[in-house]
Amino acid sequence: MATLGAYRKKHKVTIVGSGNWGSAIAKIVAENTREHPDLFEEEVQMWVYEEELTVPTTSKHYDAGSKFSTQPHKLTRLINHFHENVKYLPGIALPSNLIANPSLENSVQNSSILIFNLPHQFIGGLCDQVRGHILPYARGVSCIKGVSVDSEDVHLFSESIGEKLGIYCGALSGANIANEVAQEKFSETTIAYDPPPMDSRNPSRNPTPKATTPQGGTPSSSQLDLTAINEHRDTRGKTSKVKLIVPPPDLPSIDHNLLKTLFYRPYFHVQVVSDVAGVSLGGALKNIVAIAAGFVAGLGWGDNAKAAVMRVGLLEMVKFGKMFFSNSVHTGTFTEESAGVADLITSCSGGRNYRCAKMSVERKVSIEEVEKEELNGQMLQGLSTAKDVYGFLKKRGKLEEFPLMVGTYRILQGEVNVDKLPDLMGK
Repeated sequence: MATLGAYRKKHKVTIVGSGNWGSAIAKIVAENTREHPDLFEEEVQMWVYEEELTVPTTSKHYDAGSKFSTQPHKLTRLINHFHENVKYLPGIALPSNLIANPSLENSVQNSSILIFNLPHQFIGGLCDQVRGHILPYARGVSCIKGVSVDSEDVHLFSESIGEKLGIYCGALSGANIANEVAQEKFSETTIAYDPPPMDSRNPSRNPTPKATTPQGGTPSSSQLDLTAINEHRDTRGKTSKVKLIVPPPDLPSIDHNLLKTLFYRPYFHVQVVSDVAGVSLGGALKNIVAIAAGFVAGLGWGDNAKAAVMRVGLLEMVKFGKMFFSNSVHTGTFTEESAGVADLITSCSGGRNYRCAKMSVERKVSIEEVEKEELNGQMLQGLSTAKDVYGFLKKRGKLEEFPLMVGTYRILQGEVNVDKLPDLMGK
């Protein structure tokens, strides 16, 4: 991949989160910062929620005579010593330039690119803790899949992070099973990033907000004072509440090319688009469709039925995006990108929502009972998303516009028998 030119300063990158997916993304990023020293500082910080443990007996690092195997040690020390996250990503070697850091404030210090990868319920508290400790011109990418929905609105995690920290934040999502990515099995992902106009060395013909046109005609790129622009539009097309700080000109521009350089690996292909809402919605709505696909699989109706559910579900995903994010959502995000159709296929083939829905029909028990028995305390995202989307649509009088999503929720609630799903879809 071609380099983007030489700059006096380099980007420092921090991964905020170190679970299964967080560690897999950190591995990719650290590999790439090492390969592109003209753009990035080689060392990558990874914030780790500190805990103590001994090396598991199943680990290749286990040694009955070693203090690491007989006495509890901090997880950060184990990661930095073995270059492996022995708890959350065991058996995967991490680059030596990836540094586990237990201090959130210290890990983000002086980092111009922040990559967020942690459970969504911790976003608020984490942002409160880190506010004031980051560079004012930092930019972010959220790897937190999905959206937050209530009866009032749909909230993108990337925009929640951006508003709380006063930065711009994009999103990464796709058909990405963390262990497979970490094992370097081929996959692809989608990054959604709509560069704010003040970040661009070559501003678009329609910068956001519109630049004032000098007397005498349309301004050229050289006439636009990008340092004076601190506004940008959100995914609804409205002027964002966040007033951004312009990055220094001696830093490489954070644009589609740079993000592809930071995340692309031979085993992890990356497409970069500008549709942040579409990428985020794909990661949430596909879980409802996966539950419906699990229902028909549990009934033993075969691949034709599952294909029908996926087709209707994909259309409803597109319709939802275009209806409520008409200023930014593109149909192609759902029909062409990993974050859309590919993630839907994966989720409807073997994802947790699909599997648990299938087992609930086969066992003739509620999906909540299967969730409790099979997931060791983890929660099915599809259940909460189906409920929240139903409430959101009901308040707007749009229930009839989305028969598959609404029908899936009604089956989950016990209002309708599961074998009536085709009738519900046909309405």
